[in-house]
Amino acid sequence: MALSTRVNQSRQIEGGRAIQLVLDQSSGCGFASKRQYLFGRVSMKIKLVPGDSAGTVTAFYMNSDTDTVRDELDFEFLGNRSGQPYTVQTNIYAHGKGDREQRVNLWFDPAADFHSYTIMWNHHHVVFYVDEVPIRVYKNNEAKGIPYLLHQPMGVYSTLWEADDWATRGGLEKIDWSKAPFLAYYKDFDIEGCSVPGPSNCATNPANWWEGAGYQALNAIEYRRYKWVRMNHMIYDYCTDRSRYPVPPPECLAGY
Repeated sequence: MALSTRVNQSRQIEGGRAIQLVLDQSSGCGFASKRQYLFGRVSMKIKLVPGDSAGTVTAFYMNSDTDTVRDELDFEFLGNRSGQPYTVQTNIYAHGKGDREQRVNLWFDPAADFHSYTIMWNHHHVVFYVDEVPIRVYKNNEAKGIPYLLHQPMGVYSTLWEADDWATRGGLEKIDWSKAPFLAYYKDFDIEGCSVPGPSNCATNPANWWEGAGYQALNAIEYRRYKWVRMNHMIYDYCTDRSRYPVPPPECLAGY
């Protein structure tokens, strides 16, 4: 099902089949789904800001919009100086607790063409994919007392905004506004999941395809790709940051 959008300070192009987000010195912009979803698969094709995009963040995320106890799943693409690798940061909030950042340098130029970015979310795990390559897995370990995203439906959001206090080299690289406007493009929105409001039994229906046996864990090919990303392209993992967490968080010790 195509993503229906609420557009704010952005432009529909290609006959409404794509959206252009624009960031300049006066404002950022974004769009959101009209409905919320509880479990399923959300995918978008995105072409990121080209050239010198330092200090900008292009985001694609799901959010329960529930303040301090929110659930959230984030793709955040951190802008860079020309010629440097583009970094994608993922983060997970469960029961209001976040600070679970991981960062991966992309192995291609994401501003040269569209690439697919996907969030798969079911009762067993959350998986972040880049062009069908899994870059992050967060397992359901609620049985071990570790929060998981089970109860709150989330909307889908995309934004392009200024974050030069932290986005590029920890805030050392500031936005060069002479390069504005900064442009990012989205198309081929695809959502399959339990929309809320909707049938009350959808979120617990084991017959939903995303709950099937083939989606309860990474298959062998996906696991090899996942390990390749972690070995060759991961540049930060909160689980191994002893300055922040002298004792690793429980979900890190539980495995993922």
